[in-house]
Amino acid sequence: MSRNIISLLVSACFLTACGGSSDPASTPAPIPPPDNNLPISQCDNVVEWSVVETTDNIEFLTELAYQTNQPGVIIAKLTDKNSSGMRFQWQQITGESLSLISDKSPVLSFTPDNGGDYQFKLTVSGAGQNITQFVTINVNNAQQSSLAVHSNHQVVEGNNVSVRLASMNGQMPTDINWCTYSGTDVNLDLSKTERPLFVAPDVAQDTVISIRASAEFNGQTLTDDVHILVTKEANISSPYFDSPLARTYAYKANSAYSDRLTQCTYSNSLNSSCTISQLPLIGQQTTNPSISTIMDRVVVSHDWMGRNFEQFLQQQDPHGDFITLLQSVSAIVISYDIRPSFYWVVTGAIYLDPDNLWLTPAERDTINEAPDYRSDFGNDLQFLMPWRHVKNNQYAYSSYPYENRTNRTINDLTPRLASLLYHELAHANDFFPRSVHANLQGPTLLDDFYKRTNNKALISDQLSNFSPLQSSEMYGLANVSFKGETANATQKSYEPSDITSFFRPDHASDYYAYSSTREDVAMLFEESLMSHRYAISRDVAVTDAPENASGSTITVNWGQRGRIGESAIKPRAEFVITEILPEVGSATLVANLPDPIPMIAGKSWLENLTLISNNGFAPQKVSQVQQSLSTPERPLELSGSQHR
Repeated sequence: MSRNIISLLVSACFLTACGGSSDPASTPAPIPPPDNNLPISQCDNVVEWSVVETTDNIEFLTELAYQTNQPGVIIAKLTDKNSSGMRFQWQQITGESLSLISDKSPVLSFTPDNGGDYQFKLTVSGAGQNITQFVTINVNNAQQSSLAVHSNHQVVEGNNVSVRLASMNGQMPTDINWCTYSGTDVNLDLSKTERPLFVAPDVAQDTVISIRASAEFNGQTLTDDVHILVTKEANISSPYFDSPLARTYAYKANSAYSDRLTQCTYSNSLNSSCTISQLPLIGQQTTNPSISTIMDRVVVSHDWMGRNFEQFLQQQDPHGDFITLLQSVSAIVISYDIRPSFYWVVTGAIYLDPDNLWLTPAERDTINEAPDYRSDFGNDLQFLMPWRHVKNNQYAYSSYPYENRTNRTINDLTPRLASLLYHELAHANDFFPRSVHANLQGPTLLDDFYKRTNNKALISDQLSNFSPLQSSEMYGLANVSFKGETANATQKSYEPSDITSFFRPDHASDYYAYSSTREDVAMLFEESLMSHRYAISRDVAVTDAPENASGSTITVNWGQRGRIGESAIKPRAEFVITEILPEVGSATLVANLPDPIPMIAGKSWLENLTLISNNGFAPQKVSQVQQSLSTPERPLELSGSQHR
């Protein structure tokens, strides 16, 4: 980190998805380094690479043996330079078809299902070079069980790294230990022993770090190695992105903006905002964009992210909401090191956490698991405010524990991704609604933002002017929970009943609305559209905060399902919808929002999953209610968890 983490995190909320302030140029907060870093020992046995030399300045590092159903890797290294600035493209030539998730990286990771010979073609271009070489490996049919650590990959120096030990036959091995034989000291955060975290060290040249897991399973001691290529990068010069970023690229190489997308939106060398002429809002380019037009503005760290995003737009946007709302952004950035998602006016782009987009375990393996930097904010407070999406008295989407390694469909990810997009695009349209696109003068979006906010012309400014939130206590607590401020003695003394008395009579749909006027708008829009388009309700509650809090251990003091339907909140939602998406018919939409359903105080959060509507109608039979009470625990989500 180039500066104090906490000050960075607080300043980041000034104009990322946290909203806006007088300082929109604040750097978006990076994921901080993992906690609890401890040195790990050197392994007793070093596994050597088989080096395949070529007539060009490329050598391939291949494993001495490859086995079916076991993660494998081939690493391409340039012998005369580091890989920074070079473009890599792998292609499978022979062998049973493999899922090549990282085919634009110097590290090719794969898990073969079948034995035999596999040949790959690699093209490396850049810096006046264009080299093509081939490499062949042989895969043996596995004869015995083995550990599997995911995933071999490339990471820039100083970036966060996560790897994960897979379960075996549905069970997690025991007595897990880790060691390294890279020759480079590595400190691991083993707060979850199956998922080590660490920060890639600074290196003088591209360097392979190898880490070994050993564990017990069915009376056997098994091992597997994972290999991380840490790449030497150019010095960071950006005052905006001043911590290491993953390598990204334009999803569509033939886009008219491909040569400037990454540089203008996600680069450690971004020294000033790009001008509107360099990268205009999509709606300034066309008022009737196609999905192809949208995809011209997508930046990714892996192709699958753009591919799944495009599939979502093709299959899950029947009313054109997202295509319409995306007119107010300059780009969509999806990278494995973005967590949580946010919008930033300095670039005009939205930044999406790819955890909302994966469809296969191999895709999920590429996402860094470093937790949200705000995870420990508000630990001194005596209350929690959880949320969840619900439909027909059940969770609106499934939970996918890492150890299950299951696939999911576009339908499976839609509720969560849709709510995220409604939220982040509400920010973009708050700042630059389509009604002002023709009048933006620049030269940068930041210049126009200052003009608009100085005139109190943002939608959030107008909402705050005629219908401000009232609770000063909730505003103060939001600074603790979402911006990392230290709780004072009074705030530490508040009990759940106090929070209920502050929040319930006010006009916010969610606790996160108090983090900024910008978030107030985004929460109103998100909850309204999810109810209207998907019949999905949002639960919000005030609970106690026991240690190791979970859905079954926290007790509801007060809560509601579909708070957006409160009579005092509806006019605020109608105003926001009218300004952002008038096509949807805000008056009718808001009039048809279901009345809120109260939760039962004294029951757990999980027990309140099944609720009876205000008219006494029970949507489910008693047996179904009992089934909901036995629903497996879900990770508890607290207000603001999807955004920053």
